[in-house]
Amino acid sequence: MSGPTPREQMDLWVVVPAYDEEATLPATLAALARQSDDDFTLVVVDNGSRDRTGAVAREFARTVPFVVHVLDEPEKGVGCAVDTGFRAAIAGGATHLARTDADCLPRPDWVAEVRGGFADGAELVCGHLVARRDENGALARAAFRGMVVGAALFGRYRAKNRGPDYLVPYQMHAGNNMAITADLYERCGGMPRMPSPTDRTFLNRVRRCTTAIQQRRTMVSENSMRRIDAYGVVGAARWYLDRGPGRLTPDPR
Repeated sequence: MSGPTPREQMDLWVVVPAYDEEATLPATLAALARQSDDDFTLVVVDNGSRDRTGAVAREFARTVPFVVHVLDEPEKGVGCAVDTGFRAAIAGGATHLARTDADCLPRPDWVAEVRGGFADGAELVCGHLVARRDENGALARAAFRGMVVGAALFGRYRAKNRGPDYLVPYQMHAGNNMAITADLYERCGGMPRMPSPTDRTFLNRVRRCTTAIQQRRTMVSENSMRRIDAYGVVGAARWYLDRGPGRLTPDPR
C-alpha cells in the first residue's frame, strides 16, 4: 500500500498580520480567494486595530470555501502578530506556514509556488520582491527595484550578517512574501516579538539552523509602496535595512 503523497503530508496555513487595514485588507483577501490552489487555511491576526479590520476579515470568512480564523493580538508589533498567527497555526496542525501582509497582492499562483518550493526540499522559501502595479507609476516602481537591489547588496556585506555560526550566505528576504516549515519555525525560535522591522533578525535565526533556503522568483506577492510614499526612497531603504523605527516616523502599516 502506498503512503500519503507529499501534498497530503502538507497542511499549509497562510498568516496575514493586519493593523488598521480596513481599506487595504479586502484586496489582499480577494487575491487569496483567487488562488489557483485553495487548499490552505487562512489566519488573519488583528494587531489591535482601531478600525474594522477584524470585522472585514470575519465577513470575508463567510464567503470562501477554505477555513478562515481571525485572531486578536493586542501586543503591538508585526513580529508579535506574526508569531501569534504562526504558533496558532502550528497548534492547529499546520506543517507548513506562509505569510503575506494586509497591503500586498499575492498573484494567483502564489500558494502553488509556495507549495512548489517545499516540494523542492526547501525549509524556508523566500519570494520575489516586486512593487504593486496599481500604486504609483513606472518611475516609482523602478525606485523600488533599485532600493531592493541596494538593500540586498548592503545586507550581504553587513558585518552583523556574517560570521562562522551562519550556515549559508545572507540573501535578503521579505517577511511579507515567505514560507517556512513548522518544524524549522520552532527550531529557530520563531519570529522575534518586536515592532517592525523583524525580517533580518528572523532570517539570521533561520540561517543558524538550516541550509535549505530557496529564493523563488516565481513566488510573487506584490509589495505595497506605502513606505516610499511616507519616508521617501532613502527613508524607506533605512527602514528595510533595519536601522530602527526609532529613527523614523512610525511604521505606516
